[in-house]
Amino acid sequence: MSNSSSCVNYGVANGTSCACPVGFGGPTCEQPACGGNIFQGTSRSLAPIQDNFANLTAAACSCEDGWTGVGCNVCQSAKACQTAYAAVSSSSSITSLGLPSGENGTLTCNNQAWVFAAGEMSCQVNNPTLQAIYPLAATLNILRTSDDSLTPLPNTTGFGSKGSVYAQLFYDGEEQFYCTANSCTQQEGSNAGSSDWNCQNLQCHCFANSTFCGRTPLTDLSGVLNTLSGALKISCDATSPSNNTANCAFKQQIIEQVFGAAGLSLSGCTFGECVAQYFIDSASTNSTSSDTSHGSSLSGGVIAGLAVVGGLVGVALVLLLLGWVMQRRARRGGFGSRSDRFGGVSIGWRNITYSVPTTHGGILSGGIPRRRSAPDELNDHKVVLDNVSGRVEPGQMMAILGPSGAGKTTLIEILAGKNKSGRTAGSVVFEPSPRPRVGFVSQQDVLSPTLTVFEALLFAAELRIPEYVPVAEKRARVEDVIDQLGLAGVRDVRIGDGEKRGISGGEMRRVSIGLELVAQPDVLILDEPTSGLDSVSAAKVTKVLHAVAHDAQNPSVVIASIHQPNSQVYHTFDQVLVLSHGRALYSGPGGISPARHFEALGVPNSEGYNIADFLLEIASDPPVSLFQATQPTLVPGTPASNSNGNSSKEKANGDDIPNVLEKGYSESDTRQLVSDNRRSESGYATTFLTQLEVLSGREWKILRRDLTLFFTHVSVACVLGVFVGGLYWKTGITIAGFQSRVGCLFFLGALVAFSTLSALYHVVESRPLFLRERSARYYSPTAWLLSRFLFDVVPLRIIPTILVATITYWMAGLAADAAHFFKFLFILVLYTLAMTLFNFLLACWFSNGGVAILLSALTALYQMTYAGFFVHLNDIPPVLRWLQWLCPLKYALEALSVNEVGSGLMIQDTLQGVPVDVSASLIMNLLFGFGSKNYYRDVLVLFAFIAGFGVGVILVVTFRLRERR
Repeated sequence: MSNSSSCVNYGVANGTSCACPVGFGGPTCEQPACGGNIFQGTSRSLAPIQDNFANLTAAACSCEDGWTGVGCNVCQSAKACQTAYAAVSSSSSITSLGLPSGENGTLTCNNQAWVFAAGEMSCQVNNPTLQAIYPLAATLNILRTSDDSLTPLPNTTGFGSKGSVYAQLFYDGEEQFYCTANSCTQQEGSNAGSSDWNCQNLQCHCFANSTFCGRTPLTDLSGVLNTLSGALKISCDATSPSNNTANCAFKQQIIEQVFGAAGLSLSGCTFGECVAQYFIDSASTNSTSSDTSHGSSLSGGVIAGLAVVGGLVGVALVLLLLGWVMQRRARRGGFGSRSDRFGGVSIGWRNITYSVPTTHGGILSGGIPRRRSAPDELNDHKVVLDNVSGRVEPGQMMAILGPSGAGKTTLIEILAGKNKSGRTAGSVVFEPSPRPRVGFVSQQDVLSPTLTVFEALLFAAELRIPEYVPVAEKRARVEDVIDQLGLAGVRDVRIGDGEKRGISGGEMRRVSIGLELVAQPDVLILDEPTSGLDSVSAAKVTKVLHAVAHDAQNPSVVIASIHQPNSQVYHTFDQVLVLSHGRALYSGPGGISPARHFEALGVPNSEGYNIADFLLEIASDPPVSLFQATQPTLVPGTPASNSNGNSSKEKANGDDIPNVLEKGYSESDTRQLVSDNRRSESGYATTFLTQLEVLSGREWKILRRDLTLFFTHVSVACVLGVFVGGLYWKTGITIAGFQSRVGCLFFLGALVAFSTLSALYHVVESRPLFLRERSARYYSPTAWLLSRFLFDVVPLRIIPTILVATITYWMAGLAADAAHFFKFLFILVLYTLAMTLFNFLLACWFSNGGVAILLSALTALYQMTYAGFFVHLNDIPPVLRWLQWLCPLKYALEALSVNEVGSGLMIQDTLQGVPVDVSASLIMNLLFGFGSKNYYRDVLVLFAFIAGFGVGVILVVTFRLRERR
């Protein structure tokens, strides 16, 4: 009893025998037909068995007239079909097909590639590599069944279900393996008369000990052939009128990896199908069949990519529209509105205490005794400020005097609400407005050197004056500030820096002050505004500050720390606070009042001596009695008490401040004051879209005025493009040439990795300006990041990358078609974006630019190691192999290589005399371990790296990159 497992060539068990495909017979369907014709069915003569294999050689078999092909299955003429049918049928006409009455039932032989019912084809296998290994004749027979019910004898001249394929390969007359596939659809190819069969569920089986499958171990293909599966495509050109043959291709994923995108080449293909003329005539008049559609659908990867791009564009448009709506609303006065009046706000502070961690004890150097409360809490901290109090009314200007290290800068930073790294206690109160506008001018002038004075001030005005204020009024405010600061003469002069000369140091200091004045602050706080200036410039600065404080319409509070003022500068201040070792020796009226105060305490002043120098001399080495005369230190965790009978001396140190909130110094009160009302507004003065517009305008001016970096990047890109293109000029298609192609792609990726280091330096260079402007709430971190991204990535990263890639691509002779060129550029741009954002992340995370650059360089070297070019990824020890998944260059190089071999690149070479004509994807996998179907996967992974680095940059800039003092 035969069963399906004993039937070969996918014969079907039929009782004690097997129902065999057309052209096969014997008990197990193992013997191919040898002569006769396909109408004879099981009565055909079969090839004799010799050495366990059927002998189908020309000497053993010969075909009848009108039949050809291995096994004599392919008809050549209509006469052959009619004669063969008549020999096995009682009638000379076809009656079994159910043709309409009067229709043409004459049989004809269809010799075209297109199949109407069930057609046989026989082809010669044509590949130099296979022919070098298997030098004898190899023939592939294929039965393609479109509709078995339309063939003359369905159970004899046809086999299998509708839309099926059966194939057998013969080598020197011996069958080597057989295959089948189903769910086939037929489409017309690129030209009339051609045919493309697309099938699914391919399976193949090898004859053991055949030439292809085990007879010689070195040429055993059974491991490959028995695992063929998935989709199958058989493409055939139109039959040539000259020799009635055509060229075809047998395509499957593994076969394409070995022999290229064109698949296994078949030549000299002959076609033969006995079919009623009626079906040919009917099919030729019906051109609307979906099977003959010339359209091609987009691949899933392309559709997914287009969907992602479309989604991103849609989100960007929605956000842009939302930003425009908010901007319009704000400009109508519905956002960020506030009173145009400013000034008239007093500031008072009481018991300000600040300490930083230290390994030393609580007693400061110099022998100055410190009263301690809760010593166990403070033993590990150095007290920088100890119970400092004071008050300034509108229309007054206070000078904070003291030697270096006295705590001047710390005090004014606390008053200005700056983030401090130490522990702060005490209270600051503004009256009558609990949310005043506080301006702060640091000791260093951090300005944009490329902008002019007017542009720098206008930039501040556009972002710090509310949205609803017209631009004309903002410009007028800037002009007023320029006149007020005496900067009219340098209005249109670029600020400059240490390399390019611009305005003077005193003018820079006045510009820094102007950046705060345009925002109309109620309280203006400055850190040593005269430091580094000559006496004339210092006098001009203090004169401006005095005018701001004593403005007739809007009197303000001005507080400035002064290191060593001359007599003229000193007498411009209305109030004076003298600090020594973090404690207030005096807080009260200026002029000669401080000298009289200390004379009353037994410290005389010499006649004609500069009072400021006198005060600094006292503060540098104060008698212990001066500290004993001050107010006692507040005990941590204990409310302040005013019941200890303050004297007039104690009132001078700040005890007379009314309505000041007080709080003890506890562990939970670190890094903040009791009062949180120092911020002028909870948000920004302008909307996000306005911030982005103004920032982009400044970046454009900087880029346009200093094109050195841009032209350097472009010039270097062009030079490197020519160099690399010359190095890999017209790379060949040998194995060594293919390795050079991948080397060229690797070089481009490594170039991108190192060239983006300049993005890191650029961020480090602009970070101080960002910190100052963010501290003053000019704009949100996201707006700054987006503007940096637009005006750094596009001109300095993407454009140079496109230039070097384009020059190299065509000089090196890579895939010469537009589709693969743009896919190549797409990958390099994605990798450029990923590496730029990675360097942004390093620059924002590490305050030390040298450390960031070192880590970026080491990361680039790591990527070069794990990219797959220097070492095969599968040869890396498993304990280290996982690191390849964290290497963006690996995905970029793989995608670039897959794109190159996806163009149909074939390797033509000779190894030890054996010609090699195989797909470059096979060599790519053998040499580098890259997958030929991984292009879109790599694209998605690169997108993931971009998204991850982008989110990381946003989080770091938002929560870490902020001013800390």
